[in-house]
Amino acid sequence: MGLINSILTWVMRKRIHQIELFMKYPHDVQEELFKKLLANGETTVFGNQFGFSDITTYEQYRERVPIHTYETMFPYIQRLMRGEQNVLWPSEIKWFSKSSGTTNQRSKFIPVSEEALEECHFKGGKDLISIYVNNYPDTKLFDGKGLAVGGSHQINEYDSSDSSFYGDVSAVIMQNLPPWAQFIRTPSLETALLGNWEEKIEKMAEETSEVNVTNIAGVPTWTVLLIQRIVELKKKSHILEVWPNLEAFFHGAVAFKPYRNLFESLIPKSDMHYWETYNASEGFFGIQDQKNSEDMLLMLDYGIFYEFVPMEEIDKENPKAIGLSEVELGKNYAMIISTNAGLWRYNIGDTIKFTSLNPFRIKISGRTKHFINAFGEEVIIENAEAAITKACEVTNAIIDNFTAAPVFLEKGKRGGHEWLIEFKQSPDNLTQFTSVLDDTLRQVNSDYDAKRKHDLALIGPKVHSVRQGTFYDWMKRRGKLGGQNKVPRLSNSREYVEDILQMLSEK
Repeated sequence: MGLINSILTWVMRKRIHQIELFMKYPHDVQEELFKKLLANGETTVFGNQFGFSDITTYEQYRERVPIHTYETMFPYIQRLMRGEQNVLWPSEIKWFSKSSGTTNQRSKFIPVSEEALEECHFKGGKDLISIYVNNYPDTKLFDGKGLAVGGSHQINEYDSSDSSFYGDVSAVIMQNLPPWAQFIRTPSLETALLGNWEEKIEKMAEETSEVNVTNIAGVPTWTVLLIQRIVELKKKSHILEVWPNLEAFFHGAVAFKPYRNLFESLIPKSDMHYWETYNASEGFFGIQDQKNSEDMLLMLDYGIFYEFVPMEEIDKENPKAIGLSEVELGKNYAMIISTNAGLWRYNIGDTIKFTSLNPFRIKISGRTKHFINAFGEEVIIENAEAAITKACEVTNAIIDNFTAAPVFLEKGKRGGHEWLIEFKQSPDNLTQFTSVLDDTLRQVNSDYDAKRKHDLALIGPKVHSVRQGTFYDWMKRRGKLGGQNKVPRLSNSREYVEDILQMLSEK
């Protein structure tokens, strides 16, 4: 295996030169990509409707094509789902990435073209390894296997020809991986793509506990469940007694900071590497490229053209987007993408901040619809995670999951926020935890602080410590276990909080 490790690490590092080129010439790369996307989209239904053949500049594109949400893009996607081709993209669409989103329960089906698979998702996976190897040239990553915690897929029943499929983006990628990539991963494809999440966890635990796993890729929430089950199954105190050569966890989909303490308790290894990625149903957008940093390099040559809408514009009827050349450091933007799968000026619902402009590095700051702003406090996920992390540090707590919602104003009562938190390790003092949570929110969010002064608009938060397994049971009840499904962290309504509280009252 040592020879294989040497060969593969050498191959992976060859890509670094190309990455350095787009870091050096970002605007040229994006301009060339923009023209290529328009040329490919000219003859499609969408391209004909919006006159792609006459568009020569970004300004014309911005004026002619409105920003789309999933709802406005859905009529085109629906035609694709029913088997029609050349609607959004000229090549055949046989795969759709299914996502439940985090702000509503309706499934979204994102088209995945052959180009998107090859030039975006696969390329992103290879670049992730290339960047990691470049940072750790002595890695033994390929002396063992990579464990991927993924989802499932099925035949698209909306297409009468039964020739197309949909599933979690991880399942779509796994099913289409080249043979060399299948060789270096575990568990078996059959187990990895099981639809029943509880059966999958059990089978993955049995299979992978007998494998030399050197790295894991997955969502923290579900990875934790798998590791805990393996430790329990093998009657060990931590996972390194099963996988002594584990060196890296490549994570994405939810912020890692609140989970770090939990992972460090399960993987007690000082030189364990945690590596951030930004891979979604719509595309692979960012990869951490530096040690000891959570910022991610914006990947500019994956067939994705980027635009950004300042948050003060997002609720306007015709929000104005800007190109990469106009963005500013530290400002919240909604990310708009045009892709080689036919998503045109598509608002993916995430908000990002630029942490560097040379090269362009970003961090995810939240969701355009995933926030609490019932009283003008504008609390976003980034604020909530910073507060949760600090409160855990001060009170020696470790969390499993959380969600929060507003407590609306009623006659004789003031408004506030209500938090449901599932602890892996309870805080030394819940009252202190709540106080630190509140104080940190006030420090990181001036709008929240202004509303909290003298308890005039907002009273202090109410925190419930819920029993272990609460969020798992709730997601199971909603049919949202595994894959790309995520616990909604913040909501501007009480829908999720009330549903969980109702479930707990029934126990």
